[in-house]
Amino acid sequence: MNKIWSPKDWRQMPALHMPNDYPDPQALTAAEGELATLPPLVFAGEARRLTTALGQVAQGNAFLLQGGDCAESFKEFSADNIRDTFRLILQMAIVLTFAGGRPVVKVGRIAGQFGKPRSSPVETIDGVTLPSYRGDNINGMDFTPESRIPDPQRLLKAYHQSSATLNLLRAFANGGYADLYNIHKWTLGFVSGSPQGERYKALAEKISETLSFMSAIGITSESHPSIRSVDVFTSHEALLLNFEQAMTRVDSTSGDWYDTSAHMLWIGERTRQLDGGHVNFMKGIKNPIGVKCGPTLEPDDLLRLIDALNPEAIPGRLTLIGRFGSDKIAERLPKLMAATHRHGVPVVWSIDPMHGNVVKAANGYKTRPFDRILSEVRAFVDIAGSENVHPGGMHLEMTGQNVTECTGGAFALSEEDLRDRYHTHCDPRLNADQALELSFLVAERLHALKDKAVKAA
Repeated sequence: MNKIWSPKDWRQMPALHMPNDYPDPQALTAAEGELATLPPLVFAGEARRLTTALGQVAQGNAFLLQGGDCAESFKEFSADNIRDTFRLILQMAIVLTFAGGRPVVKVGRIAGQFGKPRSSPVETIDGVTLPSYRGDNINGMDFTPESRIPDPQRLLKAYHQSSATLNLLRAFANGGYADLYNIHKWTLGFVSGSPQGERYKALAEKISETLSFMSAIGITSESHPSIRSVDVFTSHEALLLNFEQAMTRVDSTSGDWYDTSAHMLWIGERTRQLDGGHVNFMKGIKNPIGVKCGPTLEPDDLLRLIDALNPEAIPGRLTLIGRFGSDKIAERLPKLMAATHRHGVPVVWSIDPMHGNVVKAANGYKTRPFDRILSEVRAFVDIAGSENVHPGGMHLEMTGQNVTECTGGAFALSEEDLRDRYHTHCDPRLNADQALELSFLVAERLHALKDKAVKAA
């Protein structure tokens, strides 16, 4: 397949939700050319390592935690924000690992998650209509005609910000910050006094006791480096195919094509057309890939996508990310899971409980009620158990910041609270306390499912 496939083939096919209104096509071509000469952001060997790890998830031996910002921005780029997101992923992974007894594969929506498909190409405020904001790698958020013009230089800025983000993530992951002996230092400031913070402290105490015993018998982070470092991979939606094409290179060791913009890429709900450019592009790269599966997807269409994207039936190659809404998952997911189970091609089933649960508050803010998010995750775990499918992961829009964007949770954020710290550039995100609360609740569900399976055996 790779001998006849080319990263530019998508240009001969329909590709939805890509900007086609750049005022200077030559400037866009020049930016794409410059991107093609820049160093890779990730390496083929790292992507292969993630495929192997996800293969363990597909076989029911691990769990996928994928999370991060709805859309990264240039304005909020800082070392503190990156650290807090990384720290939150570590905390959630510890909770899920301890309860589930399985390793957690950690994948951030980070270092490249800029562009967003929009339901409308324009938006109107106070009678003024302008092009929609489509992510900082395309145009600006300010509601002015100048800001909303697509600028190809933003693609280059996004690349350099992603590069800096990856450098810091690698330093955190391998430089000692992720050492399990530092587990008490991972407490986020505003979470430390919350109910979830107290639960995390209790869990950390148990782990610290175990670590003390291990240290006493000579098992330390110095003697076992795996204790002091972690693998954290990056991912984003492969929306802007011109950017992805420029970052796609031939791996010198295997001769295969890899998209070096991220370890994992996914196709969105709006761009998974079987004859479209996004599916064609993903066919040819060897990275692990994902597909968002929404309430309009039929089982036969899903099986055709699986056959097109994973014809060699490689475990860990393909992750199916359900995004139905708490009111639709019970009707739609069982048919899809049953179809994939019968089909036999190994896939990872994950749940995105964010995108199907957006509501508009009475005060005009777009929000996501925590109880709906939790309801969809619970239904996902229960349905997977009924269909004899491993509930393989969660895909969350979240932040380590103390934002007020999703209602509910342990602090019972109300619609009135949304105006306090509503900072998102796109969709509402779980704050650290809500994300940690969700991890504990999911861990309990997974533990109960595991006990049930042991008793049945």
